[in-house]
Amino acid sequence: MTYHTFTETKLRDFTKSIFLKMGCSSEHADLAADVLIKADLRGIDSHGVARLTGYVRLWEKARINPTPDIKIVHETPTTATIDGDAGLGLVVAPFAMKVAIDKAEKYGSGWVSVRNSNHFGIAAYHTMMAVERDMIGFAMTNASPLVAPTFANERMLGTNPMCYAFPAGKYPAVIVDMATSAAANGKLEIAQRTGKPVPEGWIQDANGKPSIDPHELKKGGSLLPLGSDRDHGSHKGFGLSATVDILSAVLSGANYGPWAPPFVAFMEPSDDPVGLGLGHFLGAMRVDGFRPVDEFKTHLDNWIERFSSAKPTNEDQKVIIPGEPELIAEKERQSNGIPLIDEVCNDLNGLAYKLGIDRLS
Repeated sequence: MTYHTFTETKLRDFTKSIFLKMGCSSEHADLAADVLIKADLRGIDSHGVARLTGYVRLWEKARINPTPDIKIVHETPTTATIDGDAGLGLVVAPFAMKVAIDKAEKYGSGWVSVRNSNHFGIAAYHTMMAVERDMIGFAMTNASPLVAPTFANERMLGTNPMCYAFPAGKYPAVIVDMATSAAANGKLEIAQRTGKPVPEGWIQDANGKPSIDPHELKKGGSLLPLGSDRDHGSHKGFGLSATVDILSAVLSGANYGPWAPPFVAFMEPSDDPVGLGLGHFLGAMRVDGFRPVDEFKTHLDNWIERFSSAKPTNEDQKVIIPGEPELIAEKERQSNGIPLIDEVCNDLNGLAYKLGIDRLS
C-alpha cells in the first residue's frame, strides 16, 4: 500500500477550495475544511478528506444546500431545536454546539437537537468546543441505515456515534468518541480501498451469516451493533444506537431509523421520509455547575494517572485513556504531515479535475 504525505496547510487549502466550488461561503468553507482536517490530524482517516467525494456527490444530487439558512425553530432557556436547511453537517453542528455553549454559559447547561442536516464529521470536533470553555461536551448523530439490530437481518440504524469530552488540568481532555456499531462504516471503506478483509463480528451477509468481506454492505449485508452478537452484548450496542437515534432524530423532527438519508453512494433516500434530513444532538454542561473547575480538573488528572498506571495484562501494553491515541496521532502528523493512500489521492484528484481546481499532487 502506497502513501503520499501532505502538509496540513496543503490539505486544508485543497479542501476549502472544494467547498468553495460547491458554493459555500468562505466562512463555511473554512469551517467545513477545519472539521475534516481535524479528523485526519487525529488519525481518524475514515472521516477526513477521504469523505470529500461523498459531500460533493450529495451536493450534485441537490441533497446538500451550500448556502443554508440555519435557524432556531423552537427554544427554551436551556434547550433549542435547530433546522439546518439541508446544510453541511460540518457547518450545522458547530452552529448548534455554539448555541448549546451560550445557553450553558447563562444557565449551567445547554441542549440542542438538530434536524434537516447532513453528515457532521467526527463528533469529537464539536465536543472539544465545549472543553475549551471548561465545559463537558456531548455530541451524537444518527447516520446511514446500515446496522441490523440484535436478532434482525434488516438495516435499521446507523453507526450512530456518541462522544463525551471532559476538560482536564495538566493532561489533555478525556474524549470518549465511539460508534455504537461494532465498527464504523468508514473502516469498511478503508478496507475496501486497501483490499483487506475485516475482522469477524463486524458485518453479516444478506442471509444474516457472519462475513469478513468489506464489500458485503453493497451486496445487501449489514453492519452489526457494538458487541456483534447477543452473547457478547450486542443488545447493549443496539440500545446505545437506539438512544442516539431517538435523541438525534425523533426528538428533533429529523428522519430516524431506516428513513435516515444515507451518506453512502449505494443507497438512496427513502421515498416516504418521516422527517427532515439527518439529526444531531449536542450539549454542554458547565463544570462549575457541580463543583469548582480546579477541583474537578485536579481529580480528573488523578483519575487519568491512576488508570494509566493500572496493572497491565502484559508488560508491552498499558491502559489507554480515551482520546490518547488521537492526541499522539495529531502531534505526529502536525510535525510529519498527513498520509493519504493512493486510492484517496486518486479520488481527490478526480474531484479537482471535475471542479476545475489544482490537483492535490
